[in-house]
Amino acid sequence: MNEVYEFLKKCGTYYLATVDSDGQPRNRPFGTINIFEGKLYIQTGKSKDVSKQIHKNPKVEICCFDGASGVWLRVAGELYDDDRREARADMLDHYPELKNMYSPDDGNTEAFCFKEGTVTATFSSFTGAPKVVKF
Repeated sequence: MNEVYEFLKKCGTYYLATVDSDGQPRNRPFGTINIFEGKLYIQTGKSKDVSKQIHKNPKVEICCFDGASGVWLRVAGELYDDDRREARADMLDHYPELKNMYSPDDGNTEAFCFKEGTVTATFSSFTGAPKVVKF
């Protein structure tokens, strides 16, 4: 999991895919990734469509590419809303630039955690065999 986290941090932006209520895939750029209590987290706002989509169907996929190494990463798994204030606060402590838009107590900030045992991360490139990590 730490290798996945470090790769996502290095890339900076990753793309999160969800499915909307009509079954249409939706993909958007994200930048928040955090390890809290040994688990991998992302953050969004409850008012956003992405939040509603995750609540309806928690299966998501993340994809990012590191141009310097020519390696890309796909992370497939299920998310759940960790509604504890501590999870939201820790995420915002790692992304202080978001504190002008979010607060752990605003009723909007949401910390989603990858459910243990559902995550498959695949590192790929055109020059080598894929490396698969599960957690």
